[in-house]
Amino acid sequence: MRIDLHTHSTASDGTDTPAELVRGAAAAGLDVVALTDHDTTRGHAEAVAALPEGLTLVTGAELSCRLDGVSMHLLAYLFDPEEPALLAERELVRDDRVPRAKGMVAKLNALGVPVTWDQVARIAGDGSVGRPHVASALVELGVVPTVSDAFTGQWLADGGRAWVAKHETDPFEAIRLVKGAGGVCVFAHPAAAKRGRTVPESAIAELAAAGLDGIEADHMDHDPDTRARLRGLAKELGLLVTGSSDYHGSRKTVSLGEFTTDPDVYGEITRRATGAFPVPGAGGSRTDAGAGAA
Repeated sequence: MRIDLHTHSTASDGTDTPAELVRGAAAAGLDVVALTDHDTTRGHAEAVAALPEGLTLVTGAELSCRLDGVSMHLLAYLFDPEEPALLAERELVRDDRVPRAKGMVAKLNALGVPVTWDQVARIAGDGSVGRPHVASALVELGVVPTVSDAFTGQWLADGGRAWVAKHETDPFEAIRLVKGAGGVCVFAHPAAAKRGRTVPESAIAELAAAGLDGIEADHMDHDPDTRARLRGLAKELGLLVTGSSDYHGSRKTVSLGEFTTDPDVYGEITRRATGAFPVPGAGGSRTDAGAGAA
């Protein structure tokens, strides 16, 4: 089995619609794909409705968190999307995204960059607006050559000249909320140092003691030595180890299935989850799409 447990669609900051994403996952030879848009489950119903036969969808979300001033992301899988406490927290994070993006536009304008809010909103479309959309605007204007080049101290990286803070959940609270909604938590790209500061391994140990299920070791932002170190840490802490593409469509160079998760780990994730279940593909002909979003 080929299993990719971290992808994004136009429901947040990817460039493929949820339907395009699941069709692309099937074409890439995946057996299982997780849709984990930032702080939203809005793309799940469309993905379920278009799910090709032979592909299984894992519903999830990537939750924005902050620990001791360091931004971090938690991948939450197979939780009940209507559980009130987790839903309220996701909405709080999402509601802060627009004023944050407008603040970044204002800072860029003060730096002499002629980006506009209308431009960023057009790029975001119906998605949850975020830094990648602002970064894409900078690419359009020729300020930087790629989206990744916008995530530096000169521009949009944490603490950068045009960075603006947003509401982010305490990860210990996020774990509690996800568990309360029947889900499973995996720390996304925990050692992606080129994105900015990372949490220390001592903090990962504390998160593990609080109920963290796993860490994403096999990721494009981890070199081989880092992946090996994270696997050792996971073994020491009794954590699951996942691998995934963190696919964003054309916004990043990574391909669907570039990194994958071991089938036994996937099986353990589904065993632990009680809030929702993986959705098997039915040739894109399902009419009960709303049920799949759970």
